Amino acid sequence: MSRRTALRFGAVVVGFAAAAGAAGCAGTDDDGTAEPDPLLAALDAARRDAQAASAAAAVAPDRAAALAVIASERTAHADALATEIARAAGEDPDSPSATTTASATPTTPVTPPSVEDLRAMLAESQRGAASLARTLDGYRAGLTGSISAALGTQQAVLLR
Repeated sequence: MSRRTALRFGAVVVGFAAAAGAAGCAGTDDDGTAEPDPLLAALDAARRDAQAASAAAAVAPDRAAALAVIASERTAHADALATEIARAAGEDPDSPSATTTASATPTTPVTPPSVEDLRAMLAESQRGAASLARTLDGYRAGLTGSISAALGTQQAVLLR
């Protein structure tokens, strides 16, 4: 075997190995089912927090303006996460069904939390988003990192 033939053979073997490795990381389990999107938990938390912030205005009317800002921002976080989940799933992120079906957990009406309870919920969501950001790459890492930072700001500035 000539040196040139050996190099060609080696390049083909490396190419097949890379393709097999990429296929093995395609996001499916051994039984062929797709793994749930890791952003689903963050989406559910954003929706929960938005509902809780809106409901908390009933028990803390003096904080209603700050709670409305939090509810609005968490709704925007949920929308951004739903759009990314739909995009990653190959759906059209601009279709109406993409943002409504991205979460497997429906939101339910919440009992109005106290401001302290809401602060604890936001802190939990912040830790979850920060932890998730460390496991993701690219845009998704930036998105969840940005959400974590926004949650820290909401706690430190809006709920002080």
